[in-house]
Amino acid sequence: MSTSGTPQFRYTQTPSKVLHLRNLPWECAEEELIELCKPFGKIVNTKCNVGANRNQAFVEFADLNQAINMVSYYASSSEPAQVRGKTVYIQYSNRHEIVNNKSPGDVPGNVLLVTIEGVEAGDVSIDVIHLVFSAFGFVHKIATFEKAAGFQALIQFNDAETASSARNALDGRSIPRYLLPEHVGSCHLRISYSAHTDLNIKFQSHRSRDYTNPYLPVNPTAIEGIMQPAVGPDGKKKELESNVLLASIENMQYAVTVDVLHTVFSAFGTVQKIAIFEKNGQTQALVQYPDVNTAAVAREALEGHCIYDGGYCF
Repeated sequence: MSTSGTPQFRYTQTPSKVLHLRNLPWECAEEELIELCKPFGKIVNTKCNVGANRNQAFVEFADLNQAINMVSYYASSSEPAQVRGKTVYIQYSNRHEIVNNKSPGDVPGNVLLVTIEGVEAGDVSIDVIHLVFSAFGFVHKIATFEKAAGFQALIQFNDAETASSARNALDGRSIPRYLLPEHVGSCHLRISYSAHTDLNIKFQSHRSRDYTNPYLPVNPTAIEGIMQPAVGPDGKKKELESNVLLASIENMQYAVTVDVLHTVFSAFGTVQKIAIFEKNGQTQALVQYPDVNTAAVAREALEGHCIYDGGYCF
């Protein structure tokens, strides 16, 4: 019996190599279960977050004696089994193996499928998605799209372990309120694994990014998406802030190269990418900074000024 008066073990059931664990912390990770159980033997399968409160789990040992050893140890120990400081109640399961019947979305992989509930496609920028998920490791690629389920994103990490860490931490959670537009009350992330292993990103745009390829071309048709004006609370149009600047170069007398633009714009911060193209007979460039603030400083300093005295005005 535990000190709280609740039995930590049930002795009336027939021993099984599958143990049933109760009173676990909410959304207990598989790694936490394995850490608790591995001193007693080899873990061959687990089933986490079972029950209405997602605070139960099943652990299957390779051998019956290993499961008995764990039950016997905590039955005679003055210290109860604990995870994150919570006492865990252990009993033999009435099943003799765990059958997960995993859907494709439950099979770990390096690409996550994220459904962002409660928002429209333009409410959450790709930069916000990158900021949230890069907290768990380097994000290789992101592709966003709209389906019947809502606004979704595919997020590619280097390996399944990093992707699992992000999923375990963020599934069911909300994007921080300060990263969302004022009109969005809240949004929730529903995360599963994708069958993809390597996303095919053809262009950098406001809908897709490849952070591993700085030379990938920028899709000119995405400029309107990046710079599309929004309507403020006063009803007046305002531009969406972005870490990507659209520079229109006027009064050109000589060719302007990527190196020239890099020299000019890097005075205000690290320039990640530059793409030059022609649109409607005018030379334009997309210049990407790591964050919105750096881009805003560069824009304020350079807009309407000249690259050289006498020509090449932004």
